[in-house]
This record gives sequence, structure tokens and C-alpha cells, in this order.
Amino acid sequence: MTAIRMALVLSCAALLSPWVAQGQDKPLTAQQERMKSCNAEARDKHMKGEERRDFMSHCLKGESGERERTAQQEKMVSCNRDASAKGLKGDQRRGFMRECLSADSRSPSAAGR
Repeated sequence: MTAIRMALVLSCAALLSPWVAQGQDKPLTAQQERMKSCNAEARDKHMKGEERRDFMSHCLKGESGERERTAQQEKMVSCNRDASAKGLKGDQRRGFMRECLSADSRSPSAAGR
């Protein structure tokens, strides 16, 4: 019985292999190529979370991936990176972010406390 099952499985695999191989040879559509390219660029830039979503949205629309940010947005990105680098979570992260975002921009050492 086992030999019959094995023969049946092998014959099914042989019958399906042309369709499987055909799907692999198909070139990617323009949208699939763009998705692949944008994903690679976001990965190379180590983007995560909201920053990655924004980048992907613009990239997939064919817009430049970098958009101009306001000073407050730049500060938010910087404070977020610092909090992540320090491994802060929960209340510690919220406190750090509050202090970092409210810190006087002329005093960069105030944000790093």
C-alpha cells in the first residue's frame, strides 16, 4: 500500500510541476516591481512604524520618499529614535518623550537627560 501511495503522490507532483514552474517564470508587474523596490529602500534605511508607512505610501504613489517635515515633526522623529535606542517602554518612554518634545531647541542636552 505504501508504494502505491508514493507512486500516486509522485505522479500528482509531476502533473502539477509545469503550472508551478510557469508561475515562477512570470515577470513582475510594474506595481510589483515598485513594491519590491520601495520595500528594499525602506529596509535599507531601517524604517519602522509610522515613518515606514508614510515612506511606503509616497513611494508606491511614485512620489519622492522624502517629504519635508516641520521642525516639530523632526523633533518627534529624533526623540522617538532616542527613546528606542535607550530601550524605553511604557511610562518611562512617555515621560522621556514629554520631556524631549518640550525641551528648548537651543538646549540639546536637556533632551538627553
